[in-house]
Amino acid sequence: MHLAVYLPLFFPLLAGPAARPLADRLEPRLATWVLTTASVVLAAGSTTVLGLLALAGLVRIPRIARLADLSPAVLGRDDPAWVSVAVPAAVLLLAVTVVASRFLVRRVRAVCAAVLESACFPGQDPLVVMEESAADAFAMPGLPGRIVVSTGMLATLDETERAILFAHERAHLRAHHYLFAAAAQLAATANPLVRPLAAQVSYTVERWADEAAASTTGDRRRVAVTVGKAALATKRSGGLRRLPAAALGLLGRRGAERRTDGERTGLDKAGPVPRRVAALLSPVPTGGKWRAAVTAAYLTAAVLCTFEAAQDLHEVLERARGG
Repeated sequence: MHLAVYLPLFFPLLAGPAARPLADRLEPRLATWVLTTASVVLAAGSTTVLGLLALAGLVRIPRIARLADLSPAVLGRDDPAWVSVAVPAAVLLLAVTVVASRFLVRRVRAVCAAVLESACFPGQDPLVVMEESAADAFAMPGLPGRIVVSTGMLATLDETERAILFAHERAHLRAHHYLFAAAAQLAATANPLVRPLAAQVSYTVERWADEAAASTTGDRRRVAVTVGKAALATKRSGGLRRLPAAALGLLGRRGAERRTDGERTGLDKAGPVPRRVAALLSPVPTGGKWRAAVTAAYLTAAVLCTFEAAQDLHEVLERARGG
């Protein structure tokens, strides 16, 4: 097997430096698609390669080779050092499988719980008001999806700001933003190197909803004020004690503000809420399409390298079967 089998393990190294520029300079909807796709492709590629490395070592065990009707002599002659590579690859693959499976089970349970809880609210009105002094609001996936807002949040906002809040949450439900976030988080669980991409997806889905609210109300500055006002109210009141794991709110997922991509301090590396406010006070990004094109080319190269690695192993096995 050739060098191509190792390359997909290194492609995710650029995820950290590329994540923030893509999130800030692409239109939010495009940024969400690009970042989510990148995280999934890079994580899938590296995981596939771990599987190929483990399999390449496994078939070189004489007993297994004979069971598979393969020639141990041909396999050993092809690359006798592969067993030493396969052992750590198999260990990593096992760890990835366990961790990713646990995350996937938890996420499916969370979505099912949110859907069930959403269905338990009376009536078909998507708006649910909770008698709670803490200021908070979030969207819950379901049939129908619900917009849950506390009386504390409603008391904080005026009529126009409430309309902005509802438009923001409707955008989360309409575009199924929780699926983007879950896919990126699953990829980050499988490969920690893509965590910066997943962190930015949590940001861009909020930007996507912000722009949807701005498009509905026609006042970007007022949306920025509403985001800032809601953030202060939630911080002062502490927010709701328990949010559904699948919920997305005006302030994003709790804990998403943690710095997972080596962010520095200062205005240039501000947290999600200040970044969203600043973005709303600036024109919507319309350029940066070349960044999306470069990213697409990069991901295509990663996919081709993964395919080449699989094809290479297939050829080795064919030679061993013929020998």
